[in-house]
Amino acid sequence: MTDPYLRFWLHLLGPSMEEIERGRGDVTLARIRESWTSWRGRAIEPLIREALARILPDGRLPAAPAVGGYWTRTNDVEIDIVGADRAPVAKELLFVGSIKWLEQSPFDRRDLAALHRHRAALTDEPLDCPGLDAVYGPGDLLTAWPL
Repeated sequence: MTDPYLRFWLHLLGPSMEEIERGRGDVTLARIRESWTSWRGRAIEPLIREALARILPDGRLPAAPAVGGYWTRTNDVEIDIVGADRAPVAKELLFVGSIKWLEQSPFDRRDLAALHRHRAALTDEPLDCPGLDAVYGPGDLLTAWPL
């Protein structure tokens, strides 16, 4: 896995070097601020999946031999976290989840409804979860890497 900070600098600053050298760092900074939330989410997803793979089972979710994500080529279906019995093609789906790092609002009913709809793209097994089975915050996830 490539260092996420290096990816950030290469992605955002690399194409802007001429602009910065011309003294237009303000334009570069505006572009970074505009895309920061989207980039931040993509950069943190692999770390959260790895944390879950390390800390499960924990009484809220079962252990999963494979913890990854799922999306279609058109990105009309995207599931941030998929816990399964194996990869790359699972026989048994153990759990699905969403990674949210929102500054303005918490995970809400709309997010849960979208997760339910997207889960239907993975399996036609009936869904018996009307709400959330588990919620993990930063402190929970950091326990995956004890000091």
